[in-house]
Amino acid sequence: MLSKKTKYGLKALAFLASQKDKQPVQIAEISRQENISQKFLESILLSLRKTGFLGSKKGKGGGYYLIKDPKEVLMTDVMRVLEGPISMVPCVSLNFYEKCEDCPDEKVCSVNKLMLKVRDANLSVYRNNTLADLIN
Repeated sequence: MLSKKTKYGLKALAFLASQKDKQPVQIAEISRQENISQKFLESILLSLRKTGFLGSKKGKGGGYYLIKDPKEVLMTDVMRVLEGPISMVPCVSLNFYEKCEDCPDEKVCSVNKLMLKVRDANLSVYRNNTLADLIN
């Protein structure tokens, strides 16, 4: 299940990407428009800034803004920042692989085989969608 952090992060990114003038938007405005708790949104936007998706400007006329063109923001990158590993179990993760303690042989594990298919299907969707696709 998608976490609220990821859902709200996607909504905030889509809101910022849909701004015509690309000027900084205050957290309170994003919070109000997208119906997200301002306190929770602050931490989400901070992590998106730290990972290079957003920039911020302090003072009057300040706020958050998208650094990259929405067409360049891949959903795989956003999901990994907000949600963590894309795979549902660590034994099929591409970036966060760990052997399952309860599994003697991944090659014959039925759960592993299924989760590989789930991971690949999710990756296909995420790789073929950008932030621009969310706002179009």
